[in-house]
Amino acid sequence: MLNTEFIREKLLGVSIIPEDIIDYIHEQKWLQIWVPKQYGGLGFSFKEGLKTLKQIAEIDGSLGWMVTLCSGANYFARNLSPEVAKELFQNPKTCFGGSGMICGTAEQKEDSFIIEGTWRFATGAPHLSHFTLNAVITKNGKPVLDSEGNEIVRSFIIPKEKVEIIPDWKAMGMKATGTYSFKVNQIEIHERYSFIYNEFFTNAVLDKIPFRIFADLTLLANYIGLAFHFAEEALAIRPLIGLSNFNLYLKNQEEKIYNFAVEIEQILKRNKEVSAEKQSEIHQFGEQLLKELTERILQIYYQLGIRASHTDEQIHQVFCDYFTVTQHANFRMKPNNS
Repeated sequence: MLNTEFIREKLLGVSIIPEDIIDYIHEQKWLQIWVPKQYGGLGFSFKEGLKTLKQIAEIDGSLGWMVTLCSGANYFARNLSPEVAKELFQNPKTCFGGSGMICGTAEQKEDSFIIEGTWRFATGAPHLSHFTLNAVITKNGKPVLDSEGNEIVRSFIIPKEKVEIIPDWKAMGMKATGTYSFKVNQIEIHERYSFIYNEFFTNAVLDKIPFRIFADLTLLANYIGLAFHFAEEALAIRPLIGLSNFNLYLKNQEEKIYNFAVEIEQILKRNKEVSAEKQSEIHQFGEQLLKELTERILQIYYQLGIRASHTDEQIHQVFCDYFTVTQHANFRMKPNNS
């Protein structure tokens, strides 16, 4: 089994996750944490999955982010017909990933669609077996509308060989995530490889978790993991800095994340809906947590000296990774216009 330090050294300063680490990811089935057991996945509970994501993010930011987003895309196994899901996930190295943006069109034919467009950004692009995307349905070149006059959008799964990857990631951090744009040019896809994100063919508690909560808590697991790694590296540079309070704070916040996960599953097991108020409570918790984490990390960083800015230091990579993912739209701070 690969150890944490070995993985960190392998990923320090690289622009792509090495193949032996990708093989290790597949061996551990980290991309299958949300895939139902009936399709060969691990079928973790919400809390179990979040714990795993936090532990991986603590090893390395790029590794954690890639696993989080690709395992999150593999969650779509639940949205596919059982026949298609079994077909795709019989390969233990099946790895979905893509974009949540609506950037292209899907021209409707008899039982297929012609897909065209460009999407940003697909994390893990070099390692994906299939790309997921959202497209506006058209017929004879015109958008198909629903009964209320809105454009109809469907999601699609495209084999990697039918996709052109555009290596355009220029961020200061998360460099090894392989977060690239991709292009699809007039590719025909059978309708069985399309899905609607809130329609499920399985019947599990995880299917009922509101997407907003799923996104919030999986991302927060990454932020906490990165913060623990930052604290570890800071202590290695300044042994007398005294981080016991910060680590205690992180453990308490981590536990709150898991408590939310358990609470949500308990609500859904009672066949009740998760209220809008509960969803807002979790999101506001996330916003406040990210604000506090950022402030505390900066306070520690100011005490570390010039070594922390060296590009060959682990802490520099963690710092850049953390402040890159804070720009994710989910929790990004709104401008203060006061």
